[in-house]
Amino acid sequence: MSPAAPLDDENLLAEILLRLPPLPSTLPRASLVCKRWLLLVSDIRFFRRFRRRHRCSPPLPGCFVPDRGGVSYTPTMDSPDRVPAERFSLQLDGSCYSNPLGCRHGLVPISPNLWKQVLVWDPVTGDQHHISFPPGLDGIANSIHGAVRRAAGDGEVHHFQVILVGVVEVDKQHVGVLACVYSSDTGVWDNIISVLIPFDAYTTRVLKFDLERQSLAEIQLPVGMSEEELLQLTVMRAEGGGLGLLYISGFTTQLWKRKTDCDGAASWGMERTIELGKLLSLNPEKERVRPLIEGLAEYNNVVFLTTGDGVIMLQLESLQFKKFYEMSDGFYHYPFESVYSVGNQHW
Repeated sequence: MSPAAPLDDENLLAEILLRLPPLPSTLPRASLVCKRWLLLVSDIRFFRRFRRRHRCSPPLPGCFVPDRGGVSYTPTMDSPDRVPAERFSLQLDGSCYSNPLGCRHGLVPISPNLWKQVLVWDPVTGDQHHISFPPGLDGIANSIHGAVRRAAGDGEVHHFQVILVGVVEVDKQHVGVLACVYSSDTGVWDNIISVLIPFDAYTTRVLKFDLERQSLAEIQLPVGMSEEELLQLTVMRAEGGGLGLLYISGFTTQLWKRKTDCDGAASWGMERTIELGKLLSLNPEKERVRPLIEGLAEYNNVVFLTTGDGVIMLQLESLQFKKFYEMSDGFYHYPFESVYSVGNQHW
């Protein structure tokens, strides 16, 4: 008896399809080949294996920016992987701006500036969760920052957490930072955690929120960073893991990493620098617009920069870059690093 052809062997076919590139069009196009391929790539067990195999490089189909009346989406990919802008744009209350608080694990937390609530939106499925601010933060809706985190694992139900951080002026010398966590599993907010910070040190600190311990801690920035350029700073995942910083001074990008020595003492160390002037063929003497950070895709390690030539996407490892669009709208961009959905499973 002759062996089955490679594509007739169910196990071998699955192994072949698992090696397809993790692009938005990959699984939908594979599902059109025949009914057998459709049943295979839409099977939840196959999807879990596909996601685990490509976990290190989720797709980056586009970015979200705030807009009057909703959230706008701008695609980054070309056809056939290009997701149309209208597919992931969201219309809400036309009387106010809707500010994204972040974008992670396929979810976008949004806080319309006239609402005292957070909207957690899944662009792929269209699901929306409206969550009222916790008492204590509902009075500072215009000073709210936040993030979302989806529970790890391959279960059928993926619960999520929302972390809100608010800043209040306590007196002329201090500001108070308040933090609170919501769990979709319990449907309630935890107790508010607070920390008092000297006003003159507020802009030179990174705040660390420990979800397990429910505690806030301050981390001082590296010495020598110019206070005038601290807006050109963003927290990122360091190369090799751990806490990192991306800092732009003039036409130079600095990549920093938080390190701990054998005695447990932590300090910052500069890992490398990128000369943006040379890389992007910019002339520091003639450029009126210095590179500005407009967004960071943490899993793809891509930073969005405004230059005099528009907005570019720069991959920090390969240093490959391409123009995102010609003009900058001045808004911070929230990269969307997710696209696949099978049942309740998401990238």
